Amino acid sequence: MKTLIIAEKPDMGRTIAAVIEPKAQNKRTYLEGQQFIITWAIGHLVSLAEPDQYDPKYKRWNEADLPIIPDHFKLWPNPRTKEQLKTIAELAKKCNKLVNACDAGREGQLIFHLIRQYLKLRQPVERLWISDLTPETIRRGFASLRSDAEYDNLTSAARARSEADWLVGMNASRAFTIRHRTLLSVGRVQTPVLALLYDRHKEITAFESETYYVVQGEFSQQAFRYKGVWQGDRLTAKDKAEAIAAKVRGKQGRIVSYKTNETKEYPFRLYDLTLLQREANGRFGYPAKKTLDLAQALYEKHKVITYPRTSSNYVTEENIPVMGKVLHMLKSTDYGALAAGADQGRVHKGNKAVCNPAKVEDHHAIIPTPKRPPSGLSKDELNIYDMIVRRFLSHYYPPAVYNNHEVITEVEQETFKTRAKEQLDPGWRVVLGDEGESSSSAGKAKSRRKKADDQAEDEDELLITDQPFSVDPSQAVMCEQASALEKMTKPPKPYTEGTLLKAMESAGKAIEDDELREAMKHTGLGTPATRAATIERLKQVGYISTAGKKLEMTAKGCAAIELIRSAGVDLLTSPEMTGRWEQRLHQISRGEASNEPFMAKVKQFAGMIVAKVKQQRPADASLFGEQAGREKRTAKGARRTSGSGKSSKSSTTKSAVSSSAAKKAAASATATTAVDAAWIADCPRPGCGGKLIEGKRGYGCLRFKEGCGFVIWKEQQGKKITAAMAKSLATSGKTRKITIKQADGTPLSGNWVLRDTAKGTIQFVNSDA
Repeated sequence: MKTLIIAEKPDMGRTIAAVIEPKAQNKRTYLEGQQFIITWAIGHLVSLAEPDQYDPKYKRWNEADLPIIPDHFKLWPNPRTKEQLKTIAELAKKCNKLVNACDAGREGQLIFHLIRQYLKLRQPVERLWISDLTPETIRRGFASLRSDAEYDNLTSAARARSEADWLVGMNASRAFTIRHRTLLSVGRVQTPVLALLYDRHKEITAFESETYYVVQGEFSQQAFRYKGVWQGDRLTAKDKAEAIAAKVRGKQGRIVSYKTNETKEYPFRLYDLTLLQREANGRFGYPAKKTLDLAQALYEKHKVITYPRTSSNYVTEENIPVMGKVLHMLKSTDYGALAAGADQGRVHKGNKAVCNPAKVEDHHAIIPTPKRPPSGLSKDELNIYDMIVRRFLSHYYPPAVYNNHEVITEVEQETFKTRAKEQLDPGWRVVLGDEGESSSSAGKAKSRRKKADDQAEDEDELLITDQPFSVDPSQAVMCEQASALEKMTKPPKPYTEGTLLKAMESAGKAIEDDELREAMKHTGLGTPATRAATIERLKQVGYISTAGKKLEMTAKGCAAIELIRSAGVDLLTSPEMTGRWEQRLHQISRGEASNEPFMAKVKQFAGMIVAKVKQQRPADASLFGEQAGREKRTAKGARRTSGSGKSSKSSTTKSAVSSSAAKKAAASATATTAVDAAWIADCPRPGCGGKLIEGKRGYGCLRFKEGCGFVIWKEQQGKKITAAMAKSLATSGKTRKITIKQADGTPLSGNWVLRDTAKGTIQFVNSDA
């Protein structure tokens, strides 16, 4: 009898067949050769059953039926791919052995074993575990097949993840949707991610900008010129800043301190999927899902990169010879000059920045394969391939070398600080090409601010230059020019998909240190393979929207987090808790923990969520900031259970919220009161007694149905009114003193003042008038 090979997708199956059975007959849904029959799964052919498949009563969403906790989880075939499942069943009857050739990872393991369980396949199973689809790797993989039983722990972790997501997503989504008669999608991974976005949104809206001044001096010493920033307490008075500038302008000074030190900068880490998605978002604005799809095409279709769904930034000793072949191949491509200048001796088993087997688990870092890239790559595919190739090549070059300068200049007893980073040798940075990370071009120095976590207001400008920087402490300097520069404090930046991925990777902790972030790899939100799907899910259910690269909260998204937190189930929004769950799943996959205690805690948690939500007051419909028609559209789109954070290929919890059931649930109750946590201030309209909440375009009163027309619009004369400003207007009639830019760019200081307490009309009043 023959051996049945089950790949995850048709392209993968055909690629495998072309190597091990090149003369196989193509039967459309499978290929048959002399020794092997090769077929495929087309993603999830089997998933966890819906509640109504346990009991018909669950078709109607009823609070009294919650929580739904099956004793044993049933499986159900995907109706769209039933014929392929039948094909596998028929082919298995002709075979006495199976090969699991699904993706080498947790999700691929689940896809295969759900098929095997549902079809009751009893043949022995071997596992194909490879990281790219080149012929050489496929042949090597089949020469070293291992028993699938060696991956039983990974299978257990995959099942535990799937069942935990079903329990939390199904019960929490139904509980909140029934209670607040609006479709609310809740999930083990998606909800903490939404909480990250919500908390940043609140920080931004509560932020009130303040004006301050920076005194900058321009100094000369013989033919050399440099700039420095005045050192002292932050200046908030313009006249004081201008007085300091006038005091030093045109005066002679001296260098009281000059320090230099040489540093080396080594190449950035090889890409894992999350790092690739982050940088592609920053450079090209690609959403995380687009980058994943492009990388998957480069892996599956074009076979020019290794397996992309990896969490490792390193390779093993086995990869070093293959990397040498890749370097040789690149010499005959557009990267020929860079490949020719590479030093192959720099990448070896002793180079722990590249070769670190202890930090490679399922898959090594993403690197190019020895296959020459075809001419038919799309522009977007080329962009991702270019990033991977250049990162790969950078490790064959020496470190970049810099001389760091710190100059303290004193003029008229006023102190100025200068910091400069002089490039002595570009080293590996010659590989960067047009990347934004590249050093300044010849003859052009550029400056940038050093900003810890992109938010700090550090006014010591760092000059980065490839031109000589040199001062003589023994010689006098002249302050040629000095000026008082007006600045404004800035709120935290909104999340982009790139910065959100970084936060998800570290379970929300602002970790900049690479080693600490590495330690957090298994306590993050989701996995590299699932994070893009989680972000897409938040968009689909109407919780977030995009504005350029920025991710913005919607009224519905804000309401969801406020309702969850006010229900007393804050753990649902906790990144740290979900990170710990992911860590436990990782431990289960390594045989270091059992899935039974983990699942027991998940069931207990699901029951606790339902109990808490049942005690919550229903929310006012206006809290969600959406019309009934929009709610119906959202219900149609929410066919998967509440954002467990799975990959788009997964359907283990395929329809916790069906269209018709969601509509019934959303209409099954009447509103009574709003959630206290959502209101900004009491409505100032005389005799109203309502509360102000934030909507999409303004801050309005909840009693609008009773005739209250009070609203403060967010856009005022081209300026944005924040929630904190709206609160000040409603409670005290004006905002604190702020500075705005007029149309001609000149600053104007004053306050926003509430002119009409019945309508919410406001006006900016110039304090200098």
